[in-house]
Amino acid sequence: MNYVSTRGQAPALGLGAALAAGLAPDGGLYVPQALPALRIEDFDECDDLPAVATRLLRPFFDGDPLSDALEAICRDALDIPAPLHAIAPNTALLELFHGPTAAFKDFGARFLAACLARLRTPDAPTLSVLVATSGDTGAAVAAAFHRRPGFRVVILYPDGRVSPRQAHQLGCFGDNVTALRVAGSFDDCQALVKRALNDAELKATTPLTSANSISLGRLLPQMSYYAHAALAHRRTRAAPLNVVIPTGNLGNALGCILARALSLPIGDIALATNANRVLPEFFAGTDYTARASVATLANAMDVGDPSNFERLRWLYPDAAVLRAAFRAESVDDDAIRATLRASRERYGTQVCPHTATALRVLEHLRAGGDARDYAVAATAHPAKFDEVIEPLIGTAVDVPPALAALLLRPSHAEPLAADYAALRRRLAAPSA
Repeated sequence: MNYVSTRGQAPALGLGAALAAGLAPDGGLYVPQALPALRIEDFDECDDLPAVATRLLRPFFDGDPLSDALEAICRDALDIPAPLHAIAPNTALLELFHGPTAAFKDFGARFLAACLARLRTPDAPTLSVLVATSGDTGAAVAAAFHRRPGFRVVILYPDGRVSPRQAHQLGCFGDNVTALRVAGSFDDCQALVKRALNDAELKATTPLTSANSISLGRLLPQMSYYAHAALAHRRTRAAPLNVVIPTGNLGNALGCILARALSLPIGDIALATNANRVLPEFFAGTDYTARASVATLANAMDVGDPSNFERLRWLYPDAAVLRAAFRAESVDDDAIRATLRASRERYGTQVCPHTATALRVLEHLRAGGDARDYAVAATAHPAKFDEVIEPLIGTAVDVPPALAALLLRPSHAEPLAADYAALRRRLAAPSA
């Protein structure tokens, strides 16, 4: 299996090389040269998430030196619970927040770290893993690479636009992890990361890769928990599982979309965004138009130019076909607040602001008469957003043990202007 750029101006690479590169040299994102053909029957002997992931990803590793280590990578990285938790008739939460940093990003970050660690030779120079985060990605990447020999992590996050607990997580690792709080938006952080990854002169002296959802190492494993959930559902209900996914940069959603394209038993896929409406407006028929992001309660989705839209257009080059394949809906802060207030009484559980956007979209589908089986992707633990949720519900949100341990650590982040020259200097510094 080789990988090519969405922009078609870069040479094809094997998986390991594409993982290490992060971004293609023409500025595009790496995608498989062709999607493999799979059958549901191929998964009959797969009884847990690592086994499903190993079978699902085997064709994507075909011919690469990493192929022999795939099963071990999946066992090491994806041994995280991802239960389907029934909350109402024909409705379940796909709980993706049981990893070490309490967000779905743990699956992809751990997988990428496991792959890159196996690709590294003992005499290789230190590889800088550069990541822009709107809230959860940075902590997951930091946890996955923390104290791994031969790696350093540099996190860029928008100062004041992540939750206090998210900010604490980003700065609490130390050692080989540096957190930079950028005076700007997530889109500014993302633009800085992309520019650095395309800076050949910098990369000649400071080897760089990405851990954002532009990385194949993040994207590929995110197919696995949707595949696992859909297969488990089919064994008990004998029907496809429809899914509602909160999304900002489209990486998590694309994992589900690719799993469906590989013939997994996934039905309709609905995308929920916050007040950043670029995706709903495109699916409503307007041209795709990037814009400045808007700050919302669901901050990890505050994205005005989703990077993975390039991959979505690669998969669906005909805009009319793409628009017919999905539903996308925007949920504003007032609706998020209302859903957060009602979730415990209505569903018997508390959710985070991002999951609330997806629940709201599902409620609209139900109001329109859709009674089919749905899973809502629950992307983060609500305890990460205590300052939003607790005033609305009048009680404290329980903190899971892994998150509690991180919150006890001291935390520090350096200020950085939203300026590429400033980032370049910082990356070139030995202590970055």
